[in-house]
Amino acid sequence: MAEFADHVTVAVKAGDGGHGCASVHREKFRPLGGPDGGNGGRGGDVLFEVDPGMATLLDLHRRPVRRAGNGKQGSGSHRSGADGADLVVAVPDGTVVKTPDGEVLADLVGAGTRFVAAQGGRGGLGNAALASPRRRAPGFALRGEPGTQHRLVLELKTVADAGLVGFPNAGKSSLISAMSAARPKIANYPFTTLTPHLGVVEAGETQYVVADVPGLIPGASSGKGLGLNFLRHVERCVVLVHVLDCAAGPAGEPDRDPVADLDTIEAELAAYAEATGADLSGRPRIVALNKIDVPEAREAAGRAREVLAARGLEACEISAATHEGVREFAFAGGPEFEVVRTGENSFTVRGDKPARWVRQTDFSNAEAVGYLGDRLARLGVEQALAEAGAREGAEVAIGDEDDAVVFDWEPDIPAGSPHGFGPRGSDERLPW
Repeated sequence: MAEFADHVTVAVKAGDGGHGCASVHREKFRPLGGPDGGNGGRGGDVLFEVDPGMATLLDLHRRPVRRAGNGKQGSGSHRSGADGADLVVAVPDGTVVKTPDGEVLADLVGAGTRFVAAQGGRGGLGNAALASPRRRAPGFALRGEPGTQHRLVLELKTVADAGLVGFPNAGKSSLISAMSAARPKIANYPFTTLTPHLGVVEAGETQYVVADVPGLIPGASSGKGLGLNFLRHVERCVVLVHVLDCAAGPAGEPDRDPVADLDTIEAELAAYAEATGADLSGRPRIVALNKIDVPEAREAAGRAREVLAARGLEACEISAATHEGVREFAFAGGPEFEVVRTGENSFTVRGDKPARWVRQTDFSNAEAVGYLGDRLARLGVEQALAEAGAREGAEVAIGDEDDAVVFDWEPDIPAGSPHGFGPRGSDERLPW
């Protein structure tokens, strides 16, 4: 029986509106007291809402048809029918809602984020509401409108700060187990990991989420192995971590080399990006040279580290089995910042590096503020804000709570262009 689902097709049906009532008020000595038919109730909506406690679309996979309640019919004495009950369907953080032809309708990120998947029909008017000077006693009422119904595709793209990518048996599951409290299934055969695993890592006062992304082998982007099934889970990761098996060559696979493995995986990521339009080229990369508890692997890791350093890649030598180097890697593997939603269209950027850059900036100098904008853009803050759902004019704070700098975010404006940017609590807005 399936235990994980990250791609489902569902049918949603909103509630129908209740019919209006055609009624005439009657009482003793007033047989025709005028129209008093009430309105029908509104049909219930079907909504998707992010629940941080969910990690899979399995419930929707098992029950793919969801219906909201119908509105009740109106009745005499001006009594309106009850509204139909809304149906709120919980989905995991990172769920993308699409039409069957691939149009993205909603990208649900952040606890409590909602999307109305199907809208309930309006209730019909009773004859009391239809009365007018020209038609004082209408003998009819309006019928309720049917609720909308749709067939939708839901895809889960894991929301994680760091994504572990690499060949099967490179040690990704072992590493996530060593770094966090996650306990994924671990065995020595291909595709041990058939579902993405998440783990929360603590590096000093910083916490971040690591995802173990399964299924990458040569040709995965063209359908080999597990194909593209899980590559979508790397799309939201702030940092991509290459976990390289330095013991593969010494263990009898002469065509395996840590640097060659990295190049192969990068080629698969590039092919995936070309096929889907998900640009991963700008994501920071960190390399974990794993299995250095094997003497020959330690030597291979040393050689690979020199090559990777020449490419400008940060590499850490680790052993997920013995935990050697894992603690140090935890501090290197975390994202350099995080974007936290604090309101409907307000966000806070947290991280030592952005906060330090803000403290170093002379906000009375427009050129210095422009330089800060360049640095933040290169770090990926602009892209992260867009992915977090920031809209034009969003209030974005950077720095400590009591001494933060606030700017009014304007997307797609080159760094150095005028932005509203100034210290929190100040009416002054300086160009960025």
